[in-house]
Amino acid sequence: MTPEQIRSSVLLTPQHLYERQQAGEEMTILAVQSINPYTGRPSFTGERIPGAIDTQAYEDFQSPPSPAGGQRPLPAIDVLQDKARAWGLRRDRMIVVYDADRSMTAARAWWVLKWAGLCDVRVLDGGLPAWVAAGLPTAVDATVPAASDIVLSAGHMPEFGADDAIRLAEEGVLLDARIRPNYIGGPVDPSQPPRGHIPGALSAPAPDNVTDYGNFTDSATLAEMYAALGVDGQKPVGVYCGAGMSAAHTVLALASIGVAASMYPGSWSAWVHDPARPVVVGARPHGKSA
Repeated sequence: MTPEQIRSSVLLTPQHLYERQQAGEEMTILAVQSINPYTGRPSFTGERIPGAIDTQAYEDFQSPPSPAGGQRPLPAIDVLQDKARAWGLRRDRMIVVYDADRSMTAARAWWVLKWAGLCDVRVLDGGLPAWVAAGLPTAVDATVPAASDIVLSAGHMPEFGADDAIRLAEEGVLLDARIRPNYIGGPVDPSQPPRGHIPGALSAPAPDNVTDYGNFTDSATLAEMYAALGVDGQKPVGVYCGAGMSAAHTVLALASIGVAASMYPGSWSAWVHDPARPVVVGARPHGKSA
């Protein structure tokens, strides 16, 4: 496939999506709504892409927090299946997910749906802001879909756990998708989890995947950015973040340039559950252990 075909297999531009809608293609569009965990601000703006079905980022695509599973464990497959049926998901229809904030929560939905065995899932590049900026029509009311009888199964996306992380850093490329201050870490209140990173991990903040306008940067730039971190298409690549949200964003960005990467679903929030696991502080991959 050409770079353009690879990118469009996971990312759709607003114009491309609109053209496919106008051509009468049957598809399912999921609006990934959320409440910002830091500000408490809801993402819903009163506008939707016509035909979109509402989903909830922090309810539908994760299980409740647990010490071993981290802040955002993967959803139970039977629970996700019930929701997928209520959304009317079908294997013979493309599924498009979007959000209103740089595809951060849409990427998590993309990863979870792919993990559950759905093959043709794509993210609207730039989300609702890009759709509106393109002058495309919006709707106020959410769509109520006809239920389906889809059957899902877990494990269709590559993932790794704590026991694999350091080995992956040694034998391949382990990327930390959190913002740099969280990667660097440092002293915290003793009642709070440690801050820092997994030994050997390289800092690759997920916000760098997108432009100031919220769409994913061009494929050539993404390829150059990750090549500088050792992602050469030959070595295995793994990604983690705080709790499996930004990591999914980076897995999506890598998929858009044809690089398959595994994800640590529990990520840092699961890693620090075990006090015996090493924590590195500082800006270097192998800094002084805390």
